[in-house]
Amino acid sequence: MKRIFIVSLLSLFYFIPKSSAFCGFYVAKAGSELFNNRSQVVFVRDGNRSVITMSNDYQGDVSEFAMVVPVPTVLSREEIRIAKQGLFDKLDHYSGPRLVEYYDHNPCEPQILYEVAATMEGSNRKFRSTKTLERDKEDYQVTVEATYAVGEYDILILSAKESDGLKRWLTDNGYKIPAKAERVLEPYIKSNMKFFVVKVNTKVMKMQGFQNLRPLQISFESDRFMLPIRLGMANSKGTQDMIVYTLTRNGRVESSNYRTVQIPSNRDIPTFIKGGKFEQFYVDLFDKAYRDAGKNAVFTEYAWDVSPNYGGVKCDPCVGPPPIVSDLLDAGVWWIDERSYSQVFFTRLHVRYSEEKFPEDLFFIQTSDKERFQGRYVMRHAATGDLSCDEGKKYVQELEMRRGKELKELAALTDWNVAKYTRYRQDGSGWIDEKLEMDKSDSPGKTGKGAAPGMLLLLGGIFLFLFLNYIRDLRQIANGNR
Repeated sequence: MKRIFIVSLLSLFYFIPKSSAFCGFYVAKAGSELFNNRSQVVFVRDGNRSVITMSNDYQGDVSEFAMVVPVPTVLSREEIRIAKQGLFDKLDHYSGPRLVEYYDHNPCEPQILYEVAATMEGSNRKFRSTKTLERDKEDYQVTVEATYAVGEYDILILSAKESDGLKRWLTDNGYKIPAKAERVLEPYIKSNMKFFVVKVNTKVMKMQGFQNLRPLQISFESDRFMLPIRLGMANSKGTQDMIVYTLTRNGRVESSNYRTVQIPSNRDIPTFIKGGKFEQFYVDLFDKAYRDAGKNAVFTEYAWDVSPNYGGVKCDPCVGPPPIVSDLLDAGVWWIDERSYSQVFFTRLHVRYSEEKFPEDLFFIQTSDKERFQGRYVMRHAATGDLSCDEGKKYVQELEMRRGKELKELAALTDWNVAKYTRYRQDGSGWIDEKLEMDKSDSPGKTGKGAAPGMLLLLGGIFLFLFLNYIRDLRQIANGNR
């Protein structure tokens, strides 16, 4: 039996031996949208120069939007621009953890296999100054270093001498600042950092016809390769997820002040993990990896050479198209030159941070490591057709053992209760055993209708025991009377 899978226009036809299988192709991805309280940042770095693009997925009234980002220097107008939202979508789709599938061939039938490969600026208007901006009040000890109008954003660069004054200045000028901001601002002020402060000009936004806030991109020179995550914690009630897409010249990026670990990858999982189940699978996998790592590690989800003239593949398989020169330029990769060899290495980092577990900002280091890595999970579909030959019978036995290992792997990765998938070992289905589902509801600490059948059995057993003893006593009395 021959199967043809159409994924793209590129087709490769060749004979392969019996022991081989189809090369995998993309089934689903686990993108950043799966995680609540998330943010995305594109970080381009080489030498002392940084370009940071911040995605604004703010939910709510845009008139209440305010963003405060510590920066090392006073930025010029040329160092601030609006980026394309599609940049985040493309990098996320390209680098997200992926589910791929393989198909076993029938060992009783020689085959010709057909593989199909998956290849997959701002307004120049004058800033509307207020009395506070025209003359800084001495009691604030805040200095307005620069004012800019960039697209729908009104931007200030501030410096301050103490956190209470900065907080009061921001509050008095209409910026909604979290209650904990004063304590978080203090270390940045002591480090003599400036503050990139953003508000939305709703009139301009409406006039330009934008429905969502567009990403902002800033560039600057600094010897520190870092992201100031502590300030974000002031507005958080728990943990936050951040996806950092880094683009560097040398190799993969790691954290220099927190442990960097690779997300569990290249694991064989049951074939019923597809569709909506894969998204939940990856969320639970990340939750468990996060707990196992002590809740204070940075996770590598993807690392690959994406140089424009790099001759090798840029994914295996591709979840989305790799970034091209125009994407890299949009991200701020300034050293790109299509006419010569330009090296660009892409690293996707996922950090879940909290005030307790991440007491410091996130510092990075470029390494020379260019080893490829991707979050990749594999489904292997069973062969179909007549399996009555000796090799087929052996295959069926091995298949049941393999499925048992896949269930154990699923439990190890996610802490799922795989006992309810007992049928998978025999028939490969993802059906849930109804009896086991009922038994699950009878577990200690749970109440409700699920507990009734067990209680009825217990009471019935007691009643039967007493009834049989009663009959025995009656017979003994009757025999004694005789």
